Amino acid sequence: MLSTRLRRGPATTLAALVLTVGALGACSGGDDDSAGAEGSTDASSETTAGEDTTIDPTAGAEASPYLPVPDGVELTAQGTALEVGDTATVAYQPNQKDVGVLKLTVTDLRKTSYQESFQGWKLDKAIKKSQPYFVRAKVKNVGEDDLGGRRVPLYLVDGDNTLVESSTFVSTFKPCPSQALPKKFGPGAKVTTCLVFLAPAQGSLEAISFRPAQEFNPITWTGEVLKIGEKTAAQKKAAKKAQKKAEKKAEKKSQDKKSTSQD
Repeated sequence: MLSTRLRRGPATTLAALVLTVGALGACSGGDDDSAGAEGSTDASSETTAGEDTTIDPTAGAEASPYLPVPDGVELTAQGTALEVGDTATVAYQPNQKDVGVLKLTVTDLRKTSYQESFQGWKLDKAIKKSQPYFVRAKVKNVGEDDLGGRRVPLYLVDGDNTLVESSTFVSTFKPCPSQALPKKFGPGAKVTTCLVFLAPAQGSLEAISFRPAQEFNPITWTGEVLKIGEKTAAQKKAAKKAQKKAEKKAEKKSQDKKSTSQD
């Protein structure tokens, strides 16, 4: 159990920040605990190392929905491997009576550092040993139940195949708020969010996973993990295209000017 409280230095008056650092070892067998249980709002976390979380993309792709969903909603098959930018339609049970049905799109993966993004926060040794990541995603409620206040059911998969919970904050963290869904998040509601993940032991980000229970064959997203401020491939392509367009326009303007002066 790891309890972590981060606070600013004495020169500032901002509120303290609490992070929940969760590393949930998930396996295909064992007890009935759900890896997708509602996220804690305190600073406690639990780590189970060495358990097998190997993804089998061929398992669990049943023809009928694994949970009851509204008519017209087609769930993404368990075990589906997606790329950043792809959308999955998923269902899970945040409690015994509700069924959450969401469209999830992981849009951006960023690797940061405490020096770059957490300046002014006092960090204990346990936190300093972890590697922070920012993950952006779009979430839309396509079910019938209100999921207000629930944690976004996404996890980081590190290089040891361990599931890591997103961190939580008790005060605003502008670089990446990592908040639960809005207090009211009924059918049709949507939000763009940024989640903070702290991978233990300077761990890597191998994938982002939807795995609400141990017996669930996870749906995963993979893609290039960029540095903070680095342009995505699409942004680089767009910038290059805009530059060529500007150069072509400037060349045409120059040629027109020469033609006018000759006349």
